Amino acid sequence: MDQWPLLYRQIGLYKHRLSPKPIFDLILIISISGFIVSCQRGPYRIAIGYDSFPVPVAPSYADPASWAALPDRQDAADSIPAGAPVQDGQKQATADVFFIHPTIYTGKPQGPSAWNADVADAVMNKWVDQSTILNQASVFNGSCRVFAPRYRQAHYYSFLTKNKADKEKALELAYEDVKAAFLYYMNHHNRDAAGKARPIIIAAHSQGTVHARRLLAEFFDDKPLKQQLIVAYLVGIATPADIFKTIPAGEAPDQTGCFVSWNTFSRNYVPAYYTDGLNKALCTNPLTWSSSDKYAEYSLNKGGVGPKFNLLASPADAQVHDGLLWIGRLHVPGAALLRTKIWHRADYNLFWMNIRENVAQRIQAYRLQAMK
Repeated sequence: MDQWPLLYRQIGLYKHRLSPKPIFDLILIISISGFIVSCQRGPYRIAIGYDSFPVPVAPSYADPASWAALPDRQDAADSIPAGAPVQDGQKQATADVFFIHPTIYTGKPQGPSAWNADVADAVMNKWVDQSTILNQASVFNGSCRVFAPRYRQAHYYSFLTKNKADKEKALELAYEDVKAAFLYYMNHHNRDAAGKARPIIIAAHSQGTVHARRLLAEFFDDKPLKQQLIVAYLVGIATPADIFKTIPAGEAPDQTGCFVSWNTFSRNYVPAYYTDGLNKALCTNPLTWSSSDKYAEYSLNKGGVGPKFNLLASPADAQVHDGLLWIGRLHVPGAALLRTKIWHRADYNLFWMNIRENVAQRIQAYRLQAMK
């Protein structure tokens, strides 16, 4: 089944129209301010085909500027939420995360290229850093060295166009970069001081998850490299439990060599695009780390991240419902006035501390298994 309608509807949630005070402050609570990427009323539509535009220059991953996050320099992935009792542990980390960010390229193209972002675009890079790298990639810095490539991400309209060729070309170019970045990481960063291969976590959101699934299929699934895979966090895109041959869906918080996935919605809400893929998707509850439909109460939530990158105490509960992750009313000020049904932008933020602790738990389990 073609899942692109589901993908573009979800990716579209990274943008919204600014609202007047005081409602604007409430929207920030649920949208996460770093994810506001434009003030347009609707997505920008590219009127000319892919082949009519020049392709942005390919990044060189030997150049640190081609990375949104690297462990040996200061960047947004090093950040710790205000009030969080945790630290950046990248210097001591024994595992690595390769993080693939979601679509931030949604507005009117400002350069000669259109269908794919230019990794030299300073404005775009700032949005990437202040949104997804800050709010999502940072969750891994307690136990992993964080590697997050900049890549020629496909424009939002790639998921709206009816021209299949344009869509596929834009996505293929984006994946070429992700693949090149991963190969550079493997060849230059994956060995420790003693020359031993380091265990790996693959993590992504939205468009990033589309590329992460291809990466896992090409390099890990039924391949020797699977022995280095701790876990894959494939968040924000409907992903079937049986998508891989040898990488199973995770059903326990300390399971390794597996993947987890979820898409967050308000309780009792079923989106119109449910049958585009969510009805057949794995849904992992990030408060219990299983696909059981058992309700997980607010007290199990160790903390989320708010609009000012501040720690929120137990902001959400969670329950799996037929491929959807349902949450009740947020435990945040003004929640009674919120009418949001689709929480795509907050898939990581609402469960930030639980994800962080789970990363450490799975790394420890992997180490213990390796010692046997």
